[in-house]
Amino acid sequence: MNSAFRLRLATEQDIPSLVALIEASVRHLQTSDYTPAQIEGALGTVLGLDTQLIRDRTYFVAETAASDDRTNLTLAGCGGWSKRRTLFGADRGPGREPELLDPAIDAAKIRAIFVHPDFARRGLGTLILATVENAAREAGFQKFEMGSTLTGVPLYLLKGYTETERIAVPLANGEALPVVRMVKTAP
Repeated sequence: MNSAFRLRLATEQDIPSLVALIEASVRHLQTSDYTPAQIEGALGTVLGLDTQLIRDRTYFVAETAASDDRTNLTLAGCGGWSKRRTLFGADRGPGREPELLDPAIDAAKIRAIFVHPDFARRGLGTLILATVENAAREAGFQKFEMGSTLTGVPLYLLKGYTETERIAVPLANGEALPVVRMVKTAP
């Protein structure tokens, strides 16, 4: 485990910091895969925070662990899983499906993994992914599914996911955002 970060469940008090972290992540780490117009059109809808995950207690924040002083911790990343049908998107995102999944037959949805650009390429995405997969597994899920950004696909392929479909998500500004549906069965 990467000892530079601590993971904990997100709380409603984290929401403003999470929104800022997600925006920074998207604006700085997605630019090689998406145009500025796609990024602007997707922020807050396709790419953003789904507060239902916080209410369901399935969303995690990663904090820097440089000190034991909890007042000076910095949010470095976030991500979660869902026991609901919604595959991706923020509170105002398309395709909201709040129905609960059945762990015996359905795949848990791996959701909204973002790393702040200051902490990119340090294994944090891998740490968050492992944490949320383990939490979903503990809840009885043996399969995982996600709607990945193009930027995330290489990591998820490396971690055992396979691509099943490419989705062009229409955006309010007339653009479309490519999202990749990926699946994995727990070992």
